[in-house]
Amino acid sequence: MRQNKPAYLTLYESLREEIVSGVRPFGSRLPSRRQLARDRGVSAVTAEHSIELLCEEGYAEPRARSGCYVIYRETDGFTLPSVRSDHRLPPAPPAPGRNAFPFPTLARVMRRVLADYGEEIMIRPPNAGCAELREALCSYLARNRGIRVQPDQIVIGAGAEYLYGLVVELLGSGRIYGVEAPSYQKIEQVYHSRGVQVDYCPLGKDGILSEALRNTSASVLHITPFRSFPSGVTATASKRREYLRWADDPDRFIVEDDYESEFSLLRKPEETLFACAARQNVIYLNTFSRTVSPSFRVGYMVLPRALLPVFELKVGFYSCTVPAFEQYVLAELVSGGEFERHINRIRRNERRLSES
Repeated sequence: MRQNKPAYLTLYESLREEIVSGVRPFGSRLPSRRQLARDRGVSAVTAEHSIELLCEEGYAEPRARSGCYVIYRETDGFTLPSVRSDHRLPPAPPAPGRNAFPFPTLARVMRRVLADYGEEIMIRPPNAGCAELREALCSYLARNRGIRVQPDQIVIGAGAEYLYGLVVELLGSGRIYGVEAPSYQKIEQVYHSRGVQVDYCPLGKDGILSEALRNTSASVLHITPFRSFPSGVTATASKRREYLRWADDPDRFIVEDDYESEFSLLRKPEETLFACAARQNVIYLNTFSRTVSPSFRVGYMVLPRALLPVFELKVGFYSCTVPAFEQYVLAELVSGGEFERHINRIRRNERRLSES
């Protein structure tokens, strides 16, 4: 794995830390790219790229003939201007026809798995999933989502709905679960089916309204920060930090449902709450339904290490619900690079469409 970060990313992270820590307060003007390049000893292109990332992430915004200004503030929430723009997201979820995973590639990998693994595909996988897929996901998440975990923190399951149920069994059905309003219908359906009380938290233009977040009685917050369905709302950098501050109270948890994050048009992956959380109380969920095929009912859950003993005690006895063959195929797609090449192809196509 590459250890050296690109210069633009190092500069971006330095500026982001200055903004978050208050060194560059809300409303302050960022240096011009030429001044930034001169002060930090980098090229103007590097400085420009770093400022663009700050704007795309919601820490700053450009103003015509005036420069870029900080729009992140620690205490604010829904009153911030929305920084979502059309070029950040595809106009609609990727259509199966146009953005489907290439069948010839999938068929080739399936044949390779059959030849290489042979009768191993008939062996029942470990309860948490095959080691090959969990290891491949560890590397992928570190490269693309800033999530650095060990394979024993990843649980493979048959789709998002199954994993929602595991969350309830892990955290308990006696809690109140806060969900976005509107949200993906199956989230609340699964919670209701488990006897859970649901609190609906209205969405604003950049995430759950601050007043709703302050007033909720929930101790578990289920959010889709990248792209909430069906509203398409993306949580800004300020809102994500607000979610984490909400979770600072003892015995509160966040379920981060990273729906469609792979199709972000940003030049770098958006920050995950899991990677940013100071406390070990964020559970990360994602699936392969959009990125490979809806017929692959495969999802994965990433647990903070502090929850592993509780998971093993309460639900670790469940058998894995995904066949070994499908897990080996996905492991080969991820570790062999076909998965990321497919994602990058879609992102390039969508970026061209958004710019045309």
